[in-house]
Amino acid sequence: MDIKPIKSKADHKAALKAVESLMTAKARTPDGDRLDVLVTLIEAYERQHFPMDLPDAVEAIKFRMEQQGLTAKDLEPLIGRSNRVYEVLGRKRGLTLTMIRKLHLGLGIPAESLLRQGGVGAWGQVSPVSSRSGRP
Repeated sequence: MDIKPIKSKADHKAALKAVESLMTAKARTPDGDRLDVLVTLIEAYERQHFPMDLPDAVEAIKFRMEQQGLTAKDLEPLIGRSNRVYEVLGRKRGLTLTMIRKLHLGLGIPAESLLRQGGVGAWGQVSPVSSRSGRP
């Protein structure tokens, strides 16, 4: 089976080329097994050498809105009144813990993304609000 660890860009390129030639391999065959092992090695190499950052909170919310065909009005039960929704989407207001919890549970957005708040000013931190009140 002549498979070796991927340690360099050249190894990575060679493994990708090998995978390309094995794409039509059937499962549970020697070529299918080779394909599975190579894909696993490539994924491990790429995870280490090409890490993907999670989107920030606003990008994650906007992406989910696009996926599900939601409007700002649809976010009101999760974030608050329409002006609050627009402030969050416009990066003028950070998310409270209550908002994060509701967005995570209601839309299935990973909490890790919702906790990643980018931008300027106070946006870089979760609002120090009681998780019960939901008020800023």
